[in-house]
Amino acid sequence: MKLVDLGNKPEWFLKLNPEGKVPVVKLDEKWVPDSDVITQALEEKYPDPPLVTPPEKSSVGSKIFSTFIGFLKSKDPSDGTEQALLDELTSFDSYIKENGPFINGEKVSAADLSLGPKRYHLEIALGHYKKWAVPDSLPYVKSYMKTIFSLDSFIKTRALQEDVIAGWRPKVLG
Repeated sequence: MKLVDLGNKPEWFLKLNPEGKVPVVKLDEKWVPDSDVITQALEEKYPDPPLVTPPEKSSVGSKIFSTFIGFLKSKDPSDGTEQALLDELTSFDSYIKENGPFINGEKVSAADLSLGPKRYHLEIALGHYKKWAVPDSLPYVKSYMKTIFSLDSFIKTRALQEDVIAGWRPKVLG
């Protein structure tokens, strides 16, 4: 694994990946960018266990990241951005309570693999910049995050906390 400064992408990285998208992985001697494309390629190469998320479940929790960004960037505590995030997290909590422990039930799916890093950024950035954490009133969200964050594949590929904080700094302060 190599971490790339997205503000100053090295020449070697742009040679193998001209669009500069991350993540990128080498599969069968070919560099594949974009997490959704990588997931699809892995699904085709290794169909068992399946990662496919049924279409009706693929948008579960999808608005959390955009509401997180809105709240993180907000400078007005009464503008409703925190409540919008809480509303999305509450909806996700109810969904996981009824359908979990993962979006697709008992097995991790592509949707979980996409949401995991976003939840990680949410936890670190909001904790650092807003001194905010997912409330205890959302136990299924907290359990979901703990489970995703403890997966071996997540542990081996997660960004360092200081890199997450530094990565959000221009967006928060800018």
